[in-house]
Amino acid sequence: MSPVLLDTHIALAFFGRSFQQHFPLIHELLDVGDVYGFVSAATLWEIAIKTRLGKLDIAMPLSDLPEAIASVGLEILGIEVSHVLHILDPEPPTRDPFDRLLLA
Repeated sequence: MSPVLLDTHIALAFFGRSFQQHFPLIHELLDVGDVYGFVSAATLWEIAIKTRLGKLDIAMPLSDLPEAIASVGLEILGIEVSHVLHILDPEPPTRDPFDRLLLA
Protein backbone atom coordinates (compact mmCIF):
# COMPACT_ATOMS: atom_id res chain seq x y z
CA MET A 1 0.00 0.00 0.00
CA SER A 2 1.41 3.38 -1.02
CA PRO A 3 0.92 6.60 0.94
CA VAL A 4 -0.03 9.86 -0.77
CA LEU A 5 0.06 13.27 0.90
CA LEU A 6 -2.78 15.54 -0.20
CA ASP A 7 -2.22 19.28 -0.29
CA THR A 8 -4.65 21.82 1.12
CA HIS A 9 -6.80 22.52 -1.93
CA ILE A 10 -7.27 18.81 -2.61
CA ALA A 11 -8.12 18.12 1.03
CA LEU A 12 -10.64 20.99 0.97
CA ALA A 13 -12.31 19.43 -2.08
CA PHE A 14 -13.27 16.47 0.13
CA PHE A 15 -15.34 18.77 2.33
CA GLY A 16 -16.87 20.71 -0.56
CA ARG A 17 -18.11 17.43 -2.04
CA SER A 18 -16.34 18.30 -5.30
CA PHE A 19 -13.38 15.95 -4.94
CA GLN A 20 -14.48 13.28 -7.39
CA GLN A 21 -15.50 15.89 -9.98
CA HIS A 22 -12.35 18.03 -9.77
CA PHE A 23 -9.76 15.35 -9.06
CA PRO A 24 -10.98 12.14 -10.75
CA LEU A 25 -7.53 10.54 -11.06
CA ILE A 26 -6.68 11.08 -7.40
CA HIS A 27 -10.17 9.86 -6.43
CA GLU A 28 -9.61 6.70 -8.46
CA LEU A 29 -6.21 6.09 -6.84
CA LEU A 30 -7.66 6.44 -3.34
CA ASP A 31 -10.76 4.41 -4.22
CA VAL A 32 -8.82 1.41 -5.57
CA GLY A 33 -7.32 0.79 -2.15
CA ASP A 34 -3.66 0.58 -3.19
CA VAL A 35 -3.08 4.17 -2.05
CA TYR A 36 -3.65 5.54 1.43
CA GLY A 37 -4.32 9.28 1.83
CA PHE A 38 -2.73 11.57 4.38
CA VAL A 39 -3.34 15.20 5.27
CA SER A 40 -0.51 17.03 7.00
CA ALA A 41 -1.01 18.88 10.26
CA ALA A 42 0.44 21.80 8.22
CA THR A 43 -2.70 21.66 6.07
CA LEU A 44 -4.90 21.94 9.16
CA TRP A 45 -2.74 24.84 10.33
CA GLU A 46 -3.12 26.61 6.97
CA ILE A 47 -6.90 26.03 6.97
CA ALA A 48 -7.17 27.36 10.53
CA ILE A 49 -5.19 30.51 9.71
CA LYS A 50 -7.17 31.25 6.54
CA THR A 51 -10.47 30.58 8.32
CA ARG A 52 -9.61 32.92 11.19
CA LEU A 53 -8.56 35.63 8.72
CA GLY A 54 -11.91 35.30 6.93
CA LYS A 55 -10.29 34.08 3.70
CA LEU A 56 -11.84 30.62 3.90
CA ASP A 57 -15.15 29.21 5.06
CA ILE A 58 -15.05 25.47 5.72
CA ALA A 59 -18.70 25.36 6.88
CA MET A 60 -17.80 23.62 10.14
CA PRO A 61 -16.11 24.54 13.40
CA LEU A 62 -12.33 24.16 13.20
CA SER A 63 -12.50 21.74 16.12
CA ASP A 64 -14.50 19.33 13.89
CA LEU A 65 -11.82 19.25 11.20
CA PRO A 66 -9.82 16.25 12.48
CA GLU A 67 -12.97 14.13 12.76
CA ALA A 68 -14.12 15.23 9.30
CA ILE A 69 -10.76 14.21 7.84
CA ALA A 70 -11.00 10.78 9.46
CA SER A 71 -14.60 10.38 8.27
CA VAL A 72 -13.51 10.54 4.62
CA GLY A 73 -10.82 7.91 5.18
CA LEU A 74 -7.78 10.15 5.47
CA GLU A 75 -5.18 10.17 8.22
CA ILE A 76 -3.48 13.21 9.72
CA LEU A 77 0.29 13.22 9.40
CA GLY A 78 2.05 15.03 12.23
CA ILE A 79 4.82 17.59 11.86
CA GLU A 80 8.14 16.38 13.18
CA VAL A 81 11.26 18.39 13.95
CA SER A 82 13.01 16.64 11.04
CA HIS A 83 10.34 18.00 8.67
CA VAL A 84 10.90 21.57 9.85
CA LEU A 85 14.69 21.34 9.59
CA HIS A 86 14.83 19.37 6.34
CA ILE A 87 16.88 20.98 3.58
CA LEU A 88 15.03 20.74 0.29
CA ASP A 89 17.34 19.79 -2.56
CA PRO A 90 16.81 20.82 -5.22
CA GLU A 91 15.38 24.08 -3.95
CA PRO A 92 11.66 24.16 -4.84
CA PRO A 93 10.20 27.09 -6.78
CA THR A 94 7.80 27.96 -3.95
CA ARG A 95 8.49 30.21 -0.99
CA ASP A 96 5.14 29.39 0.65
CA PRO A 97 6.02 28.01 4.11
CA PHE A 98 3.11 25.52 4.08
CA ASP A 99 4.09 24.14 0.67
CA ARG A 100 7.73 23.87 1.76
CA LEU A 101 6.73 22.00 4.92
CA LEU A 102 4.61 19.59 2.88
CA LEU A 103 7.54 18.98 0.52
CA ALA A 104 9.85 18.27 3.44
